[in-house]
Amino acid sequence: MAHESSSDSVLPLAHLTSTGGLPARAAAARPLQQRRMVSIRELPTASALNRCTSQRMPFTRTLNPYRGCEFACVYCYARYTHSYLGLHDPVEFETKIFAKVGMPRLLRRELAGTDLTGESVAIGTVTDPYQPAERRLGITRKLLGAFRLVRGITLSITTKSDLVVRDMDLLLEIARHNRVHINMTVVTLDPALARGLEPRAPRPDLRLAALATLRRKGINAGIFAMPILPGLTDSHDDLHALAAATAAAGGQYLVADPLFVRSCIRPTLFAFLQDHDPNLLRRYRRVYGLNGHLPREYLHRLRERVNKVRAAHGLLKGPAPAPGGHGKDNSKP
Repeated sequence: MAHESSSDSVLPLAHLTSTGGLPARAAAARPLQQRRMVSIRELPTASALNRCTSQRMPFTRTLNPYRGCEFACVYCYARYTHSYLGLHDPVEFETKIFAKVGMPRLLRRELAGTDLTGESVAIGTVTDPYQPAERRLGITRKLLGAFRLVRGITLSITTKSDLVVRDMDLLLEIARHNRVHINMTVVTLDPALARGLEPRAPRPDLRLAALATLRRKGINAGIFAMPILPGLTDSHDDLHALAAATAAAGGQYLVADPLFVRSCIRPTLFAFLQDHDPNLLRRYRRVYGLNGHLPREYLHRLRERVNKVRAAHGLLKGPAPAPGGHGKDNSKP
């Protein structure tokens, strides 16, 4: 694999022992940074690539350089992952960030001994790989560096951050011998609503500008409108505007899925709704009930609405899956 001259950590930290369960390792994690109400600590990890066997997922391996996410999206389904660290307050997901500083070293070792030809690797499935900590620590960039000599895979990155364009040099190098696509998440173009839903994420216009930059350079990219929130971002006008903005930026696809209300997001989501629109909160409680799912009739109407705006702007349903990988054919609008 490609050699990186820099050390795995940008900070002179000794690696912590990886013995003991995740809660013990999290409790002993060494501080990397403390700012505002957010702490960033180093979390040892035994491996880099995780295997995904679900046929519902369009990838076969995942990489998540961080645990937790400072963007603090009120609807984030990944909040439950902090419970594995013994952290059960939903707010701790956004205030206690764990960085897998040693992951690039492990990834280089794993790539040297594993043939991933034909597989699809997804970066950022339960965290944002370009959250604020990445600007200083550069773990995601080092992970990308490890893929420079890999051939024949599909590499996807899902993010809400325009910081991804920092790594354009590596993305272009990897794309010479692999399929690369960037999923830029934008759920609304309304900056005020976005600030309420995603308090510390970059503005939607900055994400769209990053999408345009990626496309100008020839990188496959599109928009993830995930989740669509009933009563907030699901109107025809909202979806039409988002599809139009995606097309204007050169995006190739628009992926849109409705909100599923997991128990772990109810405290943060419902607190936002209480402040934003108490009547809407009452509707959410009634419609979602205890199982967190929307009625089938609503899902059908939403699917038709999304398909119409997608077709109107010539957008695909999603990035093409890796040959032989999981996922559906998204080659048609």
